[in-house]
Amino acid sequence: MAELNLVEAVNQALAHALEHDPAVVLLGEDIGANGGVFRATLGLQQRFGAERVIDTPLAETAIAGTAVGMAAMGLKPVAEIQFSGFLYPALDHLINHASRLRNRSRGRLSCPLVLRTPCGAGIHAPEHHSESPEAMLAHVPGLRVVMPSSPARAYGLLLAAIRDPDPVIFLEPTRLYRLFRQDVADDGEALPLDVCFTLRGGTDLTLVSWGAMIHETEAAADALAAEGVMAEVIDLATLKPLDMATILESVARTGRCVIVHEAARTAGLGAEIAAGLAEEGLYSLLAPVQRVTGYDTVIPLARLEQQYLPSVARIVAAARRTLEEAS
Repeated sequence: MAELNLVEAVNQALAHALEHDPAVVLLGEDIGANGGVFRATLGLQQRFGAERVIDTPLAETAIAGTAVGMAAMGLKPVAEIQFSGFLYPALDHLINHASRLRNRSRGRLSCPLVLRTPCGAGIHAPEHHSESPEAMLAHVPGLRVVMPSSPARAYGLLLAAIRDPDPVIFLEPTRLYRLFRQDVADDGEALPLDVCFTLRGGTDLTLVSWGAMIHETEAAADALAAEGVMAEVIDLATLKPLDMATILESVARTGRCVIVHEAARTAGLGAEIAAGLAEEGLYSLLAPVQRVTGYDTVIPLARLEQQYLPSVARIVAAARRTLEEAS
């Protein structure tokens, strides 16, 4: 079993899919000879050939449109957009075609494409390179949205996304690409989509997060544990469709919930989760739901980036507010 970082785990999953399924093709800007801007596809064109690992022009609209056509004709395209800030020209094809193909054809056609793109802040990148568009994408009926938070989950969830018969947007937190390593078995085992992962158990408070912010959330849980507060940590992993059942079950036991995400606050996924708790779990709550989020601004450049991102201190402070209000 190899010890991999997240971008290496993505590479390993892509290689496994290419090796075991002849319908899988990769396409994107500079993904061939260069191995992609973050080297997620390093060595794959040399191993599987230029007809299955396809370098495209710098044209996100064309990448998405080509992927939709490939999927409709029976291939399983995995398209790469270099940064999620450049995803917007591709939205026409994702919203108007990929997400609707099954409904439009009354089930005659499906669209088994995966669109991968790095996302999120924390690497001191310029404008358009640190976007967190998950709420916007999750709002589109017919699109499944997935975001891993570790190398092992990246490997298993990406394989599941490639095997899914409908379109999946696979958001890869840039900050995690090379942040840490863990053992990842190259066994072809997919992880389940559409379910949360409970990373640690707790009785006093539920912390819900996803992507890169899982790591600040777990650090906050450690800090709270030192104070005698046992926080349960839930990684959403699949952001659409949302596994509210796991969150509701957790909050039924803890009575309190803090939601953490780095995307902008207004109309973010945190609001959707809070609404779900209000609709179906209100009588379990001992205190108001708290959100710790990014701000309703353009994600700032390097100098202010850490001021924008939720910190461990902000998460702990929100947790303390819920505990004080419940006492």
